[in-house]
Amino acid sequence: MISDQIKHLALLLLVCFFSFFVHNDFIPADLMESRNLATAQEMVALGNYLAPTMNGELRLEKPPLPTWIAACVNHIKPHSLSAQRYVAGVAATLMVVFLYLVVRQLSKNSTVSFVCALILATCYNVIMMGRTATWDIYCHSFMLGAIFFFIKALSHEGPQWRFFVFTGLFMGLSFLSKGPVSFFALLIPFIIAYLVTWHPSFKGKMKPIIAMILVCLMVSFWWPVYIYIFHRDWGVHIANKESSSWLNHNVRPWYYYWQFPAEAGIWALFWVTSLVWPYWRKRFSQIHLHEIYLFSIVWTVGSLILLSLIPEKKTRYLLPLLIPGAINVGLCLYYYLSGRLILSREKRLFRINMSLILLVILALPVALYLFFVQKHELEISLFAMICFCCFLLALLLAWSIYNRRVNYKIALGCVIGTMLVVEGLCFIPAGKLFINNERHSISEVRKIPVLQHLPFYYVEGEELRIELVYESDRVIRPLNIRNMNLVESKLPFVLVSATPADSVLDASKWEIDEIGRYDKNWQKTNSRKYNPDLVRYVSVLRIKSTDSTP
Repeated sequence: MISDQIKHLALLLLVCFFSFFVHNDFIPADLMESRNLATAQEMVALGNYLAPTMNGELRLEKPPLPTWIAACVNHIKPHSLSAQRYVAGVAATLMVVFLYLVVRQLSKNSTVSFVCALILATCYNVIMMGRTATWDIYCHSFMLGAIFFFIKALSHEGPQWRFFVFTGLFMGLSFLSKGPVSFFALLIPFIIAYLVTWHPSFKGKMKPIIAMILVCLMVSFWWPVYIYIFHRDWGVHIANKESSSWLNHNVRPWYYYWQFPAEAGIWALFWVTSLVWPYWRKRFSQIHLHEIYLFSIVWTVGSLILLSLIPEKKTRYLLPLLIPGAINVGLCLYYYLSGRLILSREKRLFRINMSLILLVILALPVALYLFFVQKHELEISLFAMICFCCFLLALLLAWSIYNRRVNYKIALGCVIGTMLVVEGLCFIPAGKLFINNERHSISEVRKIPVLQHLPFYYVEGEELRIELVYESDRVIRPLNIRNMNLVESKLPFVLVSATPADSVLDASKWEIDEIGRYDKNWQKTNSRKYNPDLVRYVSVLRIKSTDSTP
């Protein structure tokens, strides 16, 4: 007989497969991904694993663990954006599994933990972060692992050295992924919530806790110490720059994050209603889940307050908030699934939440028709399949919620089914939003033999987008083309310029061989997001040959 835990984990892995791995290449690499992967490419090409560089300059803003992982992937499968995103998907899957284990440890109920993990795997922000090669997903996944081992250590009598050491190790891995970000946004509010709710005993555990801290410090700080010793001036400069960014870069008002429910995507309204403490407190007491509900509320509010205190704000920084948020929503849904007698007003609340999701399901084929079918960018057969799936899901969902006896299991299944349809089928036409027929990627220069051993330069004073560095997989340095002696000393070389090389250089002095015009833009030329800085000319400059005279 297969245990419930194995069934739950198998279903979670299936959902994670659709959430993080299916069609993970339909979104082009953005600026953040390009920076990360360009750094990983240079690690492989130049061997600078301890002192990472980006376009030939030290890049010490981020700790190196995720970059090392990306470099390993680049060794195995070079220039594969999908492969890099698969690893981020693995990190996101680990986050989902760790949440399952955390909630199971706290609630002693495998169904509750399954529902909470299912919610996390289908939240919008988590899906997007698990589909892109950014480093946030790594630090929060490792920290959630540390939280799981910390709970295990405090839940059992005795010193529990093993669990405390694992806690310190995973904390250190989180720090090596993105510094103190997850400590501030995830760990501190968790500790506050855990101490407020369960008042754990630390008797006989002080020495293991000290060992945990020492392990965390050793794993976290060996690399910063190395940088301080061998690149002290640059390291201090970067530390000052990063601390200044938190105070002066992307500054938003303190209430900016109060839009946080939107990051849950399809679960947004459920998240809002699940936070109404006076309404749910007694109801969760009836099913013996009031402690974990209080814990999730304190964790959510604490995380939101701490994130709001930082002047620099970005929506992707809300990722750690979705972890306790998934527990909020999961407990709310479990209450309906528990088989208890549900009052009419509670049914009404459930129907309102699900009715909005029903409208989304019905609107999906309409949106696809308007944006893709009318423009002949979606095959009729695929559109028909999506329409059939949406119609079937909408019919089942409407029947389950508007029936006199609401079928909560079928309703939840329809929502998950909708997510699978979107990820498995709708992401195919969504990729056409990023098709520019005039796009000519600079990545083609990798395949041109004559360019392989030549240095690359760009015109000093022009902007060089890091996306071009990533796609070309070359270090492209600035060059003052007005200094003729300097230009001549660099010959032969490859010039990357905003206009043809013969318009910025005297063609009579050097031999100019134009390789091509490259357009990195995924947006169409008539789009307001079309960026001319992503269009560049590539040319080879050599010493001009002269005919010998008799």
